[in-house]
Amino acid sequence: MTKNSSGETMIDGRPVRLDAFYGGGFAVFQPRGWGYRSGLDAMLLAACVSPAFAGNVADLGAGSGVVGLAAAFRATGAAVTLAEAQPIMTALCRHSLALPHNAAAAGRLSVVAVDIGAGRPAREAAGLNDSTYDLVLTNPPFHPSNHRRPPDQVRDRALFAAEDMSLDRWFTVAAALLAPKGRLVAVLRADLLGAALGALEPRLGAVTVLPAHTKAGTPAERILVSARKGTRAPMRLLEGICLHDFDGRPTMLSQDIAGGTATLALSEV
Repeated sequence: MTKNSSGETMIDGRPVRLDAFYGGGFAVFQPRGWGYRSGLDAMLLAACVSPAFAGNVADLGAGSGVVGLAAAFRATGAAVTLAEAQPIMTALCRHSLALPHNAAAAGRLSVVAVDIGAGRPAREAAGLNDSTYDLVLTNPPFHPSNHRRPPDQVRDRALFAAEDMSLDRWFTVAAALLAPKGRLVAVLRADLLGAALGALEPRLGAVTVLPAHTKAGTPAERILVSARKGTRAPMRLLEGICLHDFDGRPTMLSQDIAGGTATLALSEV
C-alpha cells in the first residue's frame, strides 16, 4: 500500500479509503471509486452474531472483510477466517488486519485467498477446510443477471457470480464447511428467497427467514436466512424488521445495527 502525489492511499494503483465501523470500534480499507464497498448488508449479517458466540467463523466471499471483522469485535470468543477469491481484496483485508484500530481482534482473524468454486481439494489446500466452522456468514454475489454489468472487473465479481456458480452450489460449499450442528447465515435480496430455500432445505434444517424492510410500509428488500447442519427442524418465518420509518428516518434498531449494539433474532436460532 502506497501514497500518491496527492496523499491518497493506493493499492495496485487504485485509491482506497479507511472506513470506520461501530462508532470507530474497528476500521477497514475499502475501494474508493472502484470495486464494492460494504455497508448495510454487512452490518445486518454481523448483527446475527451473538456477543456470547465462541467458535470458528468463516466469512465466505469476504470482500474487504467488514462482516468478519465485525463478527470478531462482537464476539471475543470467535476465531474468524476471511475467505475471498480476488487478490486485490485479500490484500486489502490483510492491510486492514494490520491497522492499530484492529489490534484487539487481529490475533483471532486470518485471510484465505480461495475461489470456493474450485472444489474441495483447492479449498483445503488454501486452508479452508470442510466440517471446520461453527458459523458461516455470507453475502453471496448474486445480483440480477439482467442488470447492466459494471466495467470494473473487481466490482463485477463482487456483484455477479461466475457462470458456473449458482446459489445452490454456493450454499453447497457453505454447508460442507460447517461442523456438526454448525450454522449458516446469509443476507440476500428478497427475490432470492425461493432459490435459497430450494438450495438449503436438502442440506440443512431449521431454516429461518427474517425479512428486512428498508422503509416502513414497503416490501422487504432483503432477507436474512439461517440454517443449521444436522437437524431436520421445520422452517420458520420471523416477523420482519424495519430500518427506516415512514418519513425515511433511521429507526432506533437501524442505528443500533450500525453501532454494533443490536443482536438480531437469528443469533439465537
